[in-house]
Amino acid sequence: MRKIKLLLVSLYLISFIGCSHTQNQEMENWQLQPVEPFKKGQKVLILSPHPDDESIACAGIIQEAIAAGARVKIIYLTNGDHNELAFIVYEKRLVIRKNEFVYMGKVRQKESINAMKFLGIPENDLVFLGYPDFGTFEIFCNYWQAKRPFKDKLTRIAYVPYKDDPCYGSPYDGENILNDLTQQILDYKPDKIFVSHPADHNVDHKSLYLFLQIALSDLEGKVPKPKVYPYLVHFVGWPIPRHYHPELELNPPARFHFSKIDWERFELSFDQLDNKYKSIMFYRSQTSTSAFYLLAFARANELFGDYPVLELKPQPSLKDKVISYFGATGMVKEAQAPQSQDQPQLEEAGTVSYAEEDGYFIVRVDKPKKLSSRFGVLVYIFGYSKETPFAKMPKIRIITFGKKCMVFNGKDKVLGHGVSVGFGSNWLAIKIPLKLLQNPDYLLTSLKAYHGRIPIDAVGFRKIKIK
Repeated sequence: MRKIKLLLVSLYLISFIGCSHTQNQEMENWQLQPVEPFKKGQKVLILSPHPDDESIACAGIIQEAIAAGARVKIIYLTNGDHNELAFIVYEKRLVIRKNEFVYMGKVRQKESINAMKFLGIPENDLVFLGYPDFGTFEIFCNYWQAKRPFKDKLTRIAYVPYKDDPCYGSPYDGENILNDLTQQILDYKPDKIFVSHPADHNVDHKSLYLFLQIALSDLEGKVPKPKVYPYLVHFVGWPIPRHYHPELELNPPARFHFSKIDWERFELSFDQLDNKYKSIMFYRSQTSTSAFYLLAFARANELFGDYPVLELKPQPSLKDKVISYFGATGMVKEAQAPQSQDQPQLEEAGTVSYAEEDGYFIVRVDKPKKLSSRFGVLVYIFGYSKETPFAKMPKIRIITFGKKCMVFNGKDKVLGHGVSVGFGSNWLAIKIPLKLLQNPDYLLTSLKAYHGRIPIDAVGFRKIKIK
């Protein structure tokens, strides 16, 4: 029997439409490990996609670290200057001009300074990079070695516009974001890093996680390896109920139950929880429209967890492998996964599986219902290699339509790409030449499923070692 490298992975799949609160609500009776205690002298780094995420996800952690004698530093990827609706409600006027968007970003920056001062962090331990709110994922995908930087369609700004920020005047491109984040980590040398989750729906949250993975790979051997704690904020139908419920626990969404994530929790004291509530309320520009949502995170605990790194191992061929399937609900159920009577019964679900065979990276989707000819996927594949600067590595995006596909490297369409699509009644498989990916050490990849142009499911970004 011919041997190939195969890893079958039952992945969490996000349902974008037709999902009920029952499907997305938190599942009780999770076995969550406590976050490792902080020590005096430790350096803690909070990476926040926008001003307010650090309070929403980590206000308890911040207080605990400071009380233990650790130093806490916060880096903000953006100033949150793209949230026009919230600002219209807050300022009671329409935002149109460039300088008004910059003003909006300064308002949110000042809110963070006040909120963190309240929690015990001085302003000189806050770093605002000032990159484009709602634009950093597009930069990660498309703007490396670009002739022109990314230009935000709403703000019409293409460079960091905040004069007091360390990155003032930097063009919006991948090299600048990566270099700035890498230099901050190199200078600070954190022991623990708290960062947004790779399965988060918000594009800036996903991109900050991705930029961090590349920065840490580039810094391997130059700084001690920090422990990384991803936190989840944006997820359909979660957390439920909304509004302020300090008596409730914050548990992962039910559809993460078989995701292999080792979730950890931090228990907040009464005073820490009260201070978290107050720190969130410093963000008046956001709570004026979204207090019901933001305060839903002020609960008895905070939550952290990451997918394990996947590593391909020799296995029988795909045809001989027993595979469980995923359904339109997007929930995953592993074969023979234990369930108690107290847990909601998850529907039959399925898998995305990965393989390496004869110089090809294979992505396969299986589902129990017959695939329509209108079923397609969008796959992102970002490869990392120690031998090649990440800016020069391909940024591959594959779009399938039945048995056909289009391949892009950044914004450019790739001709003669060698990618092929297999399409059966219940499965779809994509074979990608590793040469197209420039023979990387590992991949960062995610997948979205569509019926026609309607998104139905998605898989959060996973790190896959292929060597």
